[in-house]
Amino acid sequence: MTGLFTLGEGLGLIRGDGIGGLERLATAHIDTGGAEGNVAIGVARLGGEATWLGRVGDDALGRRVAGDLRSESVTVHAVVDTEAPTGLMLKSTPRAGATVVDYYRRGSAGSRLSPADLEGSGLEDHRILHVTGITLALSSSARAAVLAAVQRAKSAGLLVSFAVNHRSRLWDADEATPHYLALLRTADIVFASAEEGDLLVAGAGSPGTDPEELVRELSRLGADETILTLGADGAAAVIDGALHRVAAVPVSVVDTVGAGDAFAAGYLAERLSGAPAAQRLRTAVTAGALACAHPGDWQGAPRRPDLAAFDGHDPVSR
Repeated sequence: MTGLFTLGEGLGLIRGDGIGGLERLATAHIDTGGAEGNVAIGVARLGGEATWLGRVGDDALGRRVAGDLRSESVTVHAVVDTEAPTGLMLKSTPRAGATVVDYYRRGSAGSRLSPADLEGSGLEDHRILHVTGITLALSSSARAAVLAAVQRAKSAGLLVSFAVNHRSRLWDADEATPHYLALLRTADIVFASAEEGDLLVAGAGSPGTDPEELVRELSRLGADETILTLGADGAAAVIDGALHRVAAVPVSVVDTVGAGDAFAAGYLAERLSGAPAAQRLRTAVTAGALACAHPGDWQGAPRRPDLAAFDGHDPVSR
């Protein structure tokens, strides 16, 4: 058994070139994104083996999604859907330090993911399955695919990693929380932001307070490794019963989109390599910081030499 397996939505990404709304900009960059693919790329860049499964349209953006993942040494199972297009993400910077993201994903190929797409994927040959709340929210068939993958993973002895990734535009908190809590009780590794932690702990009937108390409350919901991301305050975690705190790595922020995915990838790559908890968390916060220094969804994810060279201060290599 080897590596990480993940499934979810791949998106085409149109990123405005410069400061201003898309209604005013003359040029834009074509990229790709999607939380699960970002994690797969992040793990692969850090030397781990990663596999991504998803549906894409029979279109240029679908081919670009699969091609970008393959170019980053990710094994790709792209189910080509001839009846639905690849979803699209638009990103702009209306003013310095602000990012606006819009999605065109209703009825997309990615939203039509189903349990049948798992057949022949080799999921059981991996060590960790990583899933997110985004795929749970996309559609009932995509949710069924996630649950089927989790069931197969648990039966085969894989670790299950779950990043909450709540998206209020896809479903509201009242609808989402029961699904998150059910998966939280099954997962071995959980990633949540402080806001998501508050949502889950309140949903479980136990209001949290400070980050350390909040992560302790979250850990009581079932996962052996519960990690709370705190942005500029770093992260807090309860891993095998022990509380950990790690400071953030200072960086000049360009765009925070994708930082949580890079954080999860850093942690999971070190988990696959057998690193101790403190190293997993340190790599995670460093990877998340480096992702913030790039406007792309996944392009800022570090490789091993980037981690070794980065000290959060001098950006010039001499």
